[in-house]
Amino acid sequence: MGRKAKYTKEQKVQACEDYLNKRKSAEQIRIELNMAEYGAILVLKWVKSYRVNGHSIFDHKSTNNKYSKEFKEMVVQEYLQGHGSSMDLAAKYGIPKCSTVLNWVNKYNSHRELKDYNPKPGVYMADTLKVSKEKKIEIIKYCIDHNHDYKGTAEFYGGNYAQIYNWVKKYESKGEDALEDRRGKRKA
Repeated sequence: MGRKAKYTKEQKVQACEDYLNKRKSAEQIRIELNMAEYGAILVLKWVKSYRVNGHSIFDHKSTNNKYSKEFKEMVVQEYLQGHGSSMDLAAKYGIPKCSTVLNWVNKYNSHRELKDYNPKPGVYMADTLKVSKEKKIEIIKYCIDHNHDYKGTAEFYGGNYAQIYNWVKKYESKGEDALEDRRGKRKA
């Protein structure tokens, strides 16, 4: 299930062409497309991305982009060395939002690790696992041993992200007894 864009690819390309060929201002395009007050800024972002990447920048994407740790660090270093604004770098590298670049810079500056991002949408909607307590413990230990990689664990065992997450949290806070399935049993 993909995301629905507010403006079609054709509208964006036409807006960029109108602006670049000086047929319309960003403000005129904003009004024509019934955009909010700051829509002209969005039009200028479209134009900047369009200049660098062409019309393919507006192709529909059904999933999030994948960015490696190395790529993020390279973009952050370019930003910190003054080789472009967040908007310039987003346009240059085809990153849909300049706020993404700023988020990476903020993480870097606060000494938090920039991690690889590899979306795995299937693990969020996967069926729940029906397993024994021993199997749950095996799955939990695998997850903990792999640096709390809930996504990777869910994919490895064919489970559901939320279920794995909940098992690990219960195990860490209340121990193995919290994993007991008590449904249908009287409270002691």
